Amino acid sequence: MMGGASENPELWAFLESLHCGVFLSGTVAAIERFGVFVALDDGPAHPVFPGVGFISFPELSWRLFEEASDVVQVGQRVSCEFLQFDTWNLEARLSLKVTQPDPFQVFADTIAVGQKLPGQVTKLTPIGVFVQVADGIEGLLHLRELAWTPVETPSDVVQVGDKITVVVTEIDRGRRRIALSRRQGSSTGL
Repeated sequence: MMGGASENPELWAFLESLHCGVFLSGTVAAIERFGVFVALDDGPAHPVFPGVGFISFPELSWRLFEEASDVVQVGQRVSCEFLQFDTWNLEARLSLKVTQPDPFQVFADTIAVGQKLPGQVTKLTPIGVFVQVADGIEGLLHLRELAWTPVETPSDVVQVGDKITVVVTEIDRGRRRIALSRRQGSSTGL
């Protein structure tokens, strides 16, 4: 698409000199529906794009967001970690979220398996319900852990918005998941 090192030798040399994990500063140059362009402070300009740096949506924030503009604004100063040299587009793939503490890991430090937590039902699915147990943190309450008696569909037992008490049954830091139970939280049958 962009031509190789011969057409943009300065840009190619700059991108090749970057190492994974280095931090690059710049200014948000444009917000597109597929990601965010960053004009880097150091290095040459891009021949086609608004900036040499590019942040994909998953790398913008740990938290869920509707629009990229909920996280960054055009003209905003950012410092990002360099992930890789995208040789096809001649751009530096960046991550903004790694500069922030992951709220999941911070939360996981404060809880333990077996602990009771207050939560609010946010979503019903065929396999169970999602329960928000902290700001931006949701756990899965599996169908079989929803009640003592077998449950056909989650809506037989709970509705979105219900406040319930749950017990942490598993904390998976690698996959950033929490498994919850309601059966273990109730006194019935214990």
